[in-house]
Amino acid sequence: MSMTWSDFSAADLSRIIEMAWEDRTPFEAIEHLYGLNEAALRLLMRRHLTASAFRRWRARVSGRVTKHLQLRNPQISRAYCPSQYKG
Repeated sequence: MSMTWSDFSAADLSRIIEMAWEDRTPFEAIEHLYGLNEAALRLLMRRHLTASAFRRWRARVSGRVTKHLQLRNPQISRAYCPSQYKG
């Protein structure tokens, strides 16, 4: 399932960008949900963020083991902090 940016609604783009910024959301989850591999996600982020925000995001996710399922500690089975999303 490969999609282009024009296939995403504004809400989808916002959610993709939010997931990309989250430390515990792996790239594989974004690919599974939206069909964007890491390279396509980088292009989307470059296009939809300011240059300085894109540089901050790249610095943040580069080398972060939680962004890759294969590098992640197998004991981590959740994608968010237990205190997140409390209603």
